[in-house]
Amino acid sequence: MADPVSPTRWHYLLPLTTVLIWSGNTLVTKLAHGRIDPEAILFYRWLLAALLMTPLLLPLLWRQRHLLRPHLLRLLVLGVLGMVVYQGLAYYAAATTSATNMAILLALSPLLAGLIGSALTADRLTWGVVIGGLVSFAGVVWLISGGAPLTLLHTRPQPGDALMLIAVTANALYGALLLRWQFPFSHWLQLYIQILAAMLVLTPWFAVTTTAPVTAAGLPLVLYAGVLASVGAPLLWIKSIQALGPGRASLFLNLTPVFVALAAMLWLDEQLAGYHLVGGLLALAGVALGQRIRRPLRR
Repeated sequence: MADPVSPTRWHYLLPLTTVLIWSGNTLVTKLAHGRIDPEAILFYRWLLAALLMTPLLLPLLWRQRHLLRPHLLRLLVLGVLGMVVYQGLAYYAAATTSATNMAILLALSPLLAGLIGSALTADRLTWGVVIGGLVSFAGVVWLISGGAPLTLLHTRPQPGDALMLIAVTANALYGALLLRWQFPFSHWLQLYIQILAAMLVLTPWFAVTTTAPVTAAGLPLVLYAGVLASVGAPLLWIKSIQALGPGRASLFLNLTPVFVALAAMLWLDEQLAGYHLVGGLLALAGVALGQRIRRPLRR
């Protein structure tokens, strides 16, 4: 088992930038509705990422192929968890549940990551992760409920809720296993191999799936998802987990609804309300508590 490295203030920019990119991808997902099928954007984003990285990394992979064999199964598991299960189920969940329910379940990520990480790695669960996760969760619920959290009690569970819960759990497990398993490769090569593993699973599935071709309206969405969200964000996320640990890094995911609300205000002309400020401040406070309180939950 490996400990996360001692973080500096610059390490906190890693998950923050990752969440900014993924928040933009949330808007891309909303814009993709009616323009491109979920199956198509999932397949093409990873295909584009693989094509972009192959000229640079395939020669390096070939030179280090003797180091790959002992780690091939683990990298395949990571690729399936992070790129296929998490991303794929999130696309399908969006078709059968509300964005509100998805945001609530996503807000459980820090607690799940902390629990799974403490069980599988030397990254001990701290009071900061627990308290910060609960405070951020309260902020997310306040934000997405419009300042009336009791109204969420009248929301009926949907099939997509179960899919989203599995997706969030898969992402938490991905973070814990990434910290537990150490690889003799660079971060770039780790990401590239995981993407190839994901394509190994996605290609036969996509081949038997009937989807509409990508149109001119859907092409910019695929480019964003395939370059920034599929290459830049996962690489930064790998570095975030290895620097901060899965529990503390996952706390930054609770800023996603805040960033999405700000982006919607700037680009979709949505109005900023008081509940946006309250929910955003609570989410930020939860992240800050999680980073500052280092006391282990148990010895």
